[in-house]
Amino acid sequence: MTWNEEKLAQLRQQYADAAGAESSNPAYQKIADMIFAGDRRPPPYAGIPTLLDAPIHTIDSDKPDFGDLEVALFGVPMDLGVTNRNGSRFGPRALRAIERVGPYNDALGVAPIHQLKVADIGDVPMQSRFDLASCHADIRDFARAIVKAGVIPLAVGGDHSISQPLLQAVGEKGPVGMIHIDAHCDTGGAYEGEKFHHGGPFRNAVLDGVLDPERTIQIGIRGAAEYIWEFSTEAGMTVVYARDIERLGIDAIIQTARQVVGDGPVYFSFDIDSLDPAYAPGTGTPEVGGLTTREAFALIRGMRGLNIIGGDVVEVAPQYDATTNTAQNGAQMLFEILSLLVPSDR
Repeated sequence: MTWNEEKLAQLRQQYADAAGAESSNPAYQKIADMIFAGDRRPPPYAGIPTLLDAPIHTIDSDKPDFGDLEVALFGVPMDLGVTNRNGSRFGPRALRAIERVGPYNDALGVAPIHQLKVADIGDVPMQSRFDLASCHADIRDFARAIVKAGVIPLAVGGDHSISQPLLQAVGEKGPVGMIHIDAHCDTGGAYEGEKFHHGGPFRNAVLDGVLDPERTIQIGIRGAAEYIWEFSTEAGMTVVYARDIERLGIDAIIQTARQVVGDGPVYFSFDIDSLDPAYAPGTGTPEVGGLTTREAFALIRGMRGLNIIGGDVVEVAPQYDATTNTAQNGAQMLFEILSLLVPSDR
């Protein structure tokens, strides 16, 4: 049956006077009811910028009170552990400035800011901007307070060295598994007398006893530094190289990842340099031949249902990005990880 006046009349009757928050689809209406007040929704460019436009929940670091939060978003503006270009200390601020990420995740059918008790609790208060070791201690203690309160920590770096103290917090009672999407394994040893740099957090975390290497998968690995990452395979980590992604296929990689991490607690670490520099030039150690944003979305979304107990998005260095694409994509990946935390019964 072709387009005709009767079909037009039906559409006019249903939609001509309908508001943007009205839907005949019950699932869509449920989401719209969370987001809209009447026919209005908050403009994305107004108000105080926060991570993913989440509410602000101010924390007193001496007497932290997380209220009824389920997830705490926070910044870790520290890049003392970089081996190449610095600047990811500006990552949290750059992600807060991004508008129009969410609130609805069309692939997973959730609106995490509205379906979770989540807030931006600010940045880790660090005693020194010059001392890497003391910064790591401050990050660990801050995250421990979050975990102790029964809240899931979701951090924005900062360089990738921040993952070690975060893992020390979430893995304090026993080693956790990890989904790690990155261009680099980050399991290197000491360089020039320093082992707590951003190229070694996951070697350190395994040796700390807080990360289970046999329940860890590293996806997107590439570049010329494979020779310094033997720890990954020697320790039992599963490594998926970027050069093999097309051959293996995203669905098969997701299946492997889910088998590797199993049902136990899982940490999710996303380094923005996992994306090809065409999508994320604003980072300290860009590597060509990386993931597309669509591939990254599929990988993250394929982890729905895992027992995720913490995570991070790291290495956004906005001053190398003239278009803000890197921060936009970093915020989007943060949103995707947060979306995984929405229980299936909400």
